[in-house]
Amino acid sequence: MHTTEALSPTLELAFELIRRPSVTPDDLGCQALMIQRLERLGFRVERLPFGDVDNFWATHGHHGPLLAFAGHTDVVPSGPHVHWAYPPFEPCIDDEGMLRGRGAADMKGSLAAMITAVERFVSASPEHHGRIGFLITSDEEGPAVDGTRAVVEHLRETHERLDYCIVGEPSSTSRLGDMIKNGRRGSLGGVLHIKGIQGHVAYPHLSRNPIHQAMPALDALVREHWDAGNAFFPATSFQVSNIRSGTGATNVIPGEVEVVFNLRFSTEVTHEQLQQRTQAILDAHGLEYRLDWTLNGEPFLTAEGELVDAAVAGVEAVLGQRPQLSTSGGTSDGRFIAALGSQVVELGPLNASIHQVNERVRASDLDDLSRIYEAILQQLFANGSARP
Repeated sequence: MHTTEALSPTLELAFELIRRPSVTPDDLGCQALMIQRLERLGFRVERLPFGDVDNFWATHGHHGPLLAFAGHTDVVPSGPHVHWAYPPFEPCIDDEGMLRGRGAADMKGSLAAMITAVERFVSASPEHHGRIGFLITSDEEGPAVDGTRAVVEHLRETHERLDYCIVGEPSSTSRLGDMIKNGRRGSLGGVLHIKGIQGHVAYPHLSRNPIHQAMPALDALVREHWDAGNAFFPATSFQVSNIRSGTGATNVIPGEVEVVFNLRFSTEVTHEQLQQRTQAILDAHGLEYRLDWTLNGEPFLTAEGELVDAAVAGVEAVLGQRPQLSTSGGTSDGRFIAALGSQVVELGPLNASIHQVNERVRASDLDDLSRIYEAILQQLFANGSARP
């Protein structure tokens, strides 16, 4: 097992970040480490605390298009440390070359790779074309209200333009760089309350069982053909995630049932259309109901453009392989940034162990990831090739 001897600059910074148990929304000095490195390069840093959340926005350069690196310093709880092979907040590199610790993959490893990539690029090209930004939050794994969402609103109010954005979420599946996320499906949640009439099971004619009423309507919603998807997105999916009802007694017909569901949707349909069609199906089944909606995120897609081209070329240059473009997986903070009209991709290490006990990532992958980020900067800015 290796600890801190002969670490690369990227791994050394990853160690420093992982040592801080920054469970949402606590940052515990992670951002201060990053800010110190960026200010040393000449970045202008704006600290943006909102509520209990630490955020910062930093920029370097004076003209041309802006590429922002986006990410989060917060991590999910580790759970009981006894279940970990190594303490979750004492990073180490095991005998198989794996960097272990909470946040190694999601996403302190990416943050370290971003910082060292920019350090090399700016040192080599201090008068580079274009602008480089960092949008960092400590509220991605939690409610995601006072983090990137709030920073994006601040940037909108100050008329800051983000042309390109790389989100460091762990996008790879089998090997580093095999997949780049160039979009995400939208997420629309609903809580459905169907009202019945409570009564004794021996006298069903005096009651109205809301569970029985719910089943045909839910079956219709599950079977509904919402859309066929497109070349980048699968078809929209309706999934029931929870059903709650009853008093706990076997001889009581319940008076209400609560159904929690989610729609993951493509760019072929809007959340307003999904709401209208859902309510039409419920109305057709004659239900007495209340429906509360939560829009967790709109779908976004960067189908083509300078950023996708540069990201693909960067992976090919460093790893000699062509990545696949995908919109699979859950939501990310990219959904907030895309709302600014930015080209957005997600590119990071393997996601196999994220949020798990014994989270880990191959240590050499972080050095390669840093080189990929640097190659993207060179593709976009070193020769002034990006469009203003």
